[in-house]
Amino acid sequence: MTFLTRIAPMSSAIQVYPIPALTDNYIWAMVDRSKTHALIVDPGEAQPVNDFLTEYQLSLVGILLTHHHFDHTNGVEELKLQHEAIVIGPNKDGIESLTKAVTGGSKFTITSLGLKFIVLDIGAHTKGHIGFYTPGKLFCGDTLFSAGCGRIFEGTASQMYNSLCKITSLPDDTLIYCAHEYTLANLRFAHVVEPSNEKIESYIERVTTLRKQGLPTLPSSLQLEKEINPFLRCDKPEVIASAESYAGHRLKKAEEVFKWLRKWKDGF
Repeated sequence: MTFLTRIAPMSSAIQVYPIPALTDNYIWAMVDRSKTHALIVDPGEAQPVNDFLTEYQLSLVGILLTHHHFDHTNGVEELKLQHEAIVIGPNKDGIESLTKAVTGGSKFTITSLGLKFIVLDIGAHTKGHIGFYTPGKLFCGDTLFSAGCGRIFEGTASQMYNSLCKITSLPDDTLIYCAHEYTLANLRFAHVVEPSNEKIESYIERVTTLRKQGLPTLPSSLQLEKEINPFLRCDKPEVIASAESYAGHRLKKAEEVFKWLRKWKDGF
C-alpha cells in the first residue's frame, strides 16, 4: 500500500502526504488535484523525495524550509539542482541555498498548486524558525509537535511560549504538520503531567494502534492539541500543579509553567 492510497486526502484542492526520512522525520509533500505538481517541506534527504516524485510522475515546483537543521535541509541542494525548484525559507537562519528569504508576516503564492501562504515567526528552536500557514494547514517544523513542542536551542522559553501562542490563535480546525514522529513519546510525558486527562489516555491507545500498523500519527489538529498537549495547557489546574511540584515552588504565570514543563521534558 502506497502513501497515495493509504493516507486520506486532507483537502479537496490539494493532498498532503508524508515521506518518511532519516530515523523519524517526515518530509511533507503537497500535491495538486491533478497529481502533476508537488511542493516539498523540509527535505532532510533527497532520495526519498526523488523516489516519491518518480513513482507518481510529479514535477517538483518548490521547497519550503522551516529552519536550518541538517535533518530538514540536507536534501535541498541536490533537489534544487535536479529540478530547478525554488527554495523558500527563513531569512534569519543562514541557509545559503534559498532563492527567496521570508520572515514573519511575509505572504507568497505557489501558483501551480493554487496555494497562498502566510509566514509565521515561531522562533526559539532556532533563531529564525518559521511556519507556513495556508488556510486549514500549518507546516510548523520543530516548534509544535503532537503532544509536545521543540527543544529550545537558540532562543528562550519566553520566545517559545510566544511562538506557541501564535499557533494557538489559528482556527481550531487547522491541521498541524510537524516534522517528526514523536507523538507516542510525547504522550507518555503528557500523561504524567496530567494523569486525569482521559483524552490523553484514549489518544495513547489510538496512536499505539497507528504505529503498530506502520501508519503516521500526523497530521494532528490544533483542536486536539489544545486537549492533550501540556505545553498548550499551561493554564489548566492539574498542569499547573504538576509543574509546581517539579519546580518546587508556586508559579504565577502560564509562561512560568511552560518554562518548567520544558525543563522537565528535557530530562524526562
